[in-house]
Amino acid sequence: MGASFSGLFMDRGSLPSVCSSSPTLGDLPEICVASIIQHLNPPEICKLAELNQAFRGASWDDFVWESKLPPNYQILVHKVLGLVPQKLGKRDIYTRLCRPNTFDGGTKGVWVDKDTGGVCMSISSKGLQITGIDDRTYWNHMPSDESRFHSIAYLQQMWWFEVEGEVEFPFPAGTYSVFFKLHLGRASRRFGRRVWDSKHVHGWDISP
Repeated sequence: MGASFSGLFMDRGSLPSVCSSSPTLGDLPEICVASIIQHLNPPEICKLAELNQAFRGASWDDFVWESKLPPNYQILVHKVLGLVPQKLGKRDIYTRLCRPNTFDGGTKGVWVDKDTGGVCMSISSKGLQITGIDDRTYWNHMPSDESRFHSIAYLQQMWWFEVEGEVEFPFPAGTYSVFFKLHLGRASRRFGRRVWDSKHVHGWDISP
């Protein structure tokens, strides 16, 4: 009884460290962590992977990244990446698809958006049918570091032209938007910044 009685009044600071320890995030089973982080977006998953070993291991689980891949990612891998190692994990596949991957002779590029998981495509001027594009009297292909294809089509003079494009690609079902990138004037640098000189642009505001 004496020992038991004295135990009741023992100083809390003298208790063994095993009794005072409490569970931490590192004690969570990896499968539980993976079930949680699969609902986050990829940038958030990569940030949490720096917390501890449990989160780092869970961030590599295939089922976490399969939910971030497009539903037809296997077709995209074959179309864009070609042959890949059979043992390549889903996170590695996602990483490769998020990089701009060119195909069709380097005239088209496709990648997966890291935030939305949507499939994006960019088409160079050489991948489009443009009126008179082969006539050097009116058109020139100029190198440019602002284009992911490192080349742009520069129009010197033309009364009218049409742009047509046709793409055969296994896009996942969904709604897509189309944008054209167009600069008026010729590019130059001023005080280290790229500017566009439009003094030779005429008739752009005149409707036919």
